[in-house]
Amino acid sequence: MLIARLIADTADRETRLDALAVALRSEGVALATADTLADGEVLELRFSEGAPETVLAAIDRVFAPADMLVCRGSIDLPQVFVSDMDSTMIGQECIDELADYAGIKPQIAAITERAMQGELDFVAALRERVALLEGLEESAISDCLTERIRPEPGARTLVATLSALGSRTVLVTGGFHHFADPVGDMLGFDRVVGNRLEVTGGRLTGGLLGQITDSAVKAAVLREESTGGRLSLATGDGANDIPMIAAATYGFAYRAKPKARAAANGRIDRGDLTAVLSLLGIPRKDWREG
Repeated sequence: MLIARLIADTADRETRLDALAVALRSEGVALATADTLADGEVLELRFSEGAPETVLAAIDRVFAPADMLVCRGSIDLPQVFVSDMDSTMIGQECIDELADYAGIKPQIAAITERAMQGELDFVAALRERVALLEGLEESAISDCLTERIRPEPGARTLVATLSALGSRTVLVTGGFHHFADPVGDMLGFDRVVGNRLEVTGGRLTGGLLGQITDSAVKAAVLREESTGGRLSLATGDGANDIPMIAAATYGFAYRAKPKARAAANGRIDRGDLTAVLSLLGIPRKDWREG
């Protein structure tokens, strides 16, 4: 059994469902049932057979813009939640904002965008951007945190609700502990994994300390936290999140770049991060404010 859940414009729902059934029938996929979940926001569709990617593509064509999750079998509460930080849990790319304090934001932001699109090697692009920050005062990081960094809508509720329901929460970022540690504290994550900027004499040296947190490390953290068959949830937006998203039981691409979106069985294109809770079937009465 294949289950699809979606949140979309309800206008002409029956017409759209008919169009979806026709589109999938041509792919050999049969729509068995269509029901609305308890809160009335989520439409749950069940299919007797089919590939998740086929159903995702059809929902995209018929219901876009929509938030969705497609997977085999039942949809249950995840025991582990691992998330990217920049442009996922927060609305900014920290290195781009920090670069503005050095007067080089356009130059660094262009590299960031290409790296997130998967056009550049992540590690090489990271080292290149950090090198450009050489000499910047460490105090600029505190200023940036206070003045620029804000959580994405729904981020606090998503983390607080999953934590209250017993999920372990991990923030894993290709960004920096200087930002990720306070963001993790603010949002209530149990663990934070990221990169470390080298600082000497109160200024950035342009280097990094220790192992680089790249796409492989992100996926490794998810696997480590999911040992013993624990159900996992992952959220991210860029190319370096793809292995983590693909390895998760429920891998959500949040307002993501095309390559990351294509790798996910969950997609948030329409709503905020609380859409993840709705698609998992967690009723609003159980949501917690962070």
